[in-house]
Amino acid sequence: MDSGIITILLPLALAIIMIGLGLELRLQDFARVTKHPKAVLIALFCQLVILVSIAFIICKVLALPPLLSVGLMLLAASPGGSTANLFSYLFKGDIALNITLTAINSVIAAFTLPLIVNFSIQHFMNDGQQIHLELSKILQVFAIIIIPVGIGMLIRHYAPNFTQKVNKPLRIFAVSFLILIIIGAITKERHQILDYLAQVGLATVVFCLCSLIVGYFVPRILGINSAQARACAFEIGIHNSTLAMTIALTVMASSTVAMPAAVYSIFMYVFAAVFGMLLNRFAPQPVAVLN
Repeated sequence: MDSGIITILLPLALAIIMIGLGLELRLQDFARVTKHPKAVLIALFCQLVILVSIAFIICKVLALPPLLSVGLMLLAASPGGSTANLFSYLFKGDIALNITLTAINSVIAAFTLPLIVNFSIQHFMNDGQQIHLELSKILQVFAIIIIPVGIGMLIRHYAPNFTQKVNKPLRIFAVSFLILIIIGAITKERHQILDYLAQVGLATVVFCLCSLIVGYFVPRILGINSAQARACAFEIGIHNSTLAMTIALTVMASSTVAMPAAVYSIFMYVFAAVFGMLLNRFAPQPVAVLN
């Protein structure tokens, strides 16, 4: 992938996508956590503790190469994707909870993602392999996440009519951009792609399944209703792989680190759709959805 595209166009495109995410958020979405703290705290615990731990275990058990291990941990540390809302809508989840989790995750990830990635680099990388996430790059990650989301929220607040006009085009752009960077990352590594699929394919499949299963069943075991548990499952199972790949390609300058997120993107929507259909068929049906 051309260096100019990586250094300029990728961050710019991601900023546009994160602005689009901000267009779907309001300050009330952050305030809603005080009304339903249990569901939010359980979902955040699943994502930030359980799934990050599962990703680490997968890396160790499957003996992933260092760069791919860092990539899987980067993916695990990334917040939920905005399309989780769509899956909640299709499969009877609590959309309001999804929006709240997206809002909270967007802020928390700006702090937790660099910490988790730095831990992964220190644990998995050999001294001779040069890849770092220093303070300047940590600030870059923070800026990539927080500033565009804040701009989007301001636009929604002050220009609601404009927001309605651009929301759908931005969603289409987000999906198109995800496809393009997957193609770009795979094209750059085309000579090794079969090796990467062999090395990280099973890891991403296992991680995707664990994300959906943990996201639904842990909240249910802890007394969360079915609609909220579905929302948690899709928020946790559909990671923001676009963010993970862009950070890998720009901040970390490594297409290999981007591979787990690229491969995950191929599986996650299919698995999420199948999981949603299984929930509709076999799981208790939601009786109430939060406002």
